Amino acid sequence: MNFVAWMIVASEVGFWVFIILGLVTRYFLKREKLGLFFLALTPLIDLILLITTSLDLYNGATATKAHAIAAVYIGVSIAFGKSMIKWADERFRYYVTKQGPKPVQRFGMEYALHYLKSWGMHVLAYVIGAGLLIGLIFFINDSSRTEALYGILKLWTIVLGVDLLIAISNFVWPKRAKVKA
Repeated sequence: MNFVAWMIVASEVGFWVFIILGLVTRYFLKREKLGLFFLALTPLIDLILLITTSLDLYNGATATKAHAIAAVYIGVSIAFGKSMIKWADERFRYYVTKQGPKPVQRFGMEYALHYLKSWGMHVLAYVIGAGLLIGLIFFINDSSRTEALYGILKLWTIVLGVDLLIAISNFVWPKRAKVKA
C-alpha cells in the first residue's frame, strides 16, 4: 500500500478520533466549547490529505487509485461531514450517555425523502470530488499519469446514477417498519 493510501486510512481514523474526542469532552467532561473545538478540527484532516496528495503528484508520482480515492474521500467528508457528526452525536448521547431521545428510524415517505436528501449530498460530494479529480487531471496534464483518476471518476459517475435509482425506488417501494412477531 502506498503512502497516499495510508494517509486515507489515517484520515478516516483521525476523523473518528476527533469526533469521539469531541463527544467525550462534551458529554463526560462537560466542556462543550472544547468538545466543539475537537469536532471543528475534522476539516483539518481533509486539508492535510489534500496537501499530501497534491504534493505527491506535484513531485512526479503517477496517479493511482489511492490518489483518486483521496479526492472522493475529501468530497464525501465535506458533503457528509456535518451530518455524520450529527448522526454520531445523537447515537452517542442516547446509547452511551443515556441522555437524549432515541435516534429516529424513518419509514415510508419520510425515509424516501431523507434518502433523496442524502442523494443530494452525494451529488455535492461528487461535484467536490470530481472537481478535485478534474483539477488534478488538468494540473498534471499527462494522460499516462492520470489514467487512474479517469477510471475512478467514471466509476463514481455510475455509482451516483445507481444511488439515484435507489433513491427513486424508495418512493415506489417505501421502506416499511419490521413487524414484530
